[in-house]
Amino acid sequence: MAILAAALTALSFAFLNDSFSATFSEKVTRTVRKFSPHLAAKMRPPHMPVIRGRPSSKKSVYICGQPRGVFVFLFSAASFILWFTSGTLLFVLWAFGISLLVTVLHASVRTPNLKARLNTFREEFRAVWRNYSEL
Repeated sequence: MAILAAALTALSFAFLNDSFSATFSEKVTRTVRKFSPHLAAKMRPPHMPVIRGRPSSKKSVYICGQPRGVFVFLFSAASFILWFTSGTLLFVLWAFGISLLVTVLHASVRTPNLKARLNTFREEFRAVWRNYSEL
C-alpha cells in the first residue's frame, strides 16, 4: 500500500505541471475514445471565450474535462489515506521534514558563484605550484 501511496503522491505532484497535465489528459482521452466516443466527447474541456480574437489570459488547465485542482485533490487525498492506513504516515512526515531542513541548510550555506571561486582557486594553486617547481 505504501508503494501505491508513493505513486499516487508523485502523480498528484506531476499534475501540477501544465505540460504533464495536458499530455496525460490527451492520452487518456484518446484511449477512452477507442472504447467509448461518447464518453470521450464528455471528457473535453469546456470552450474558453475569445475576446477580440485573443484567448483569455487566465488559461485554466483541464484534465479529462475537470479542472486540474479536482485531480490534484483526489490523488492527494487517496495517497494520504493510503499513507495513513499503511502506517507509514509518520515516516513520510519525518522524511519530508528532514528533506526540507536539508534543502534550507544547503541553500543557506551555498556560495553564490561557486564555479568562479573554483577557477580562482585553481589558478592560485597553479601559480603556487609553478613557484615550487622553479625551486
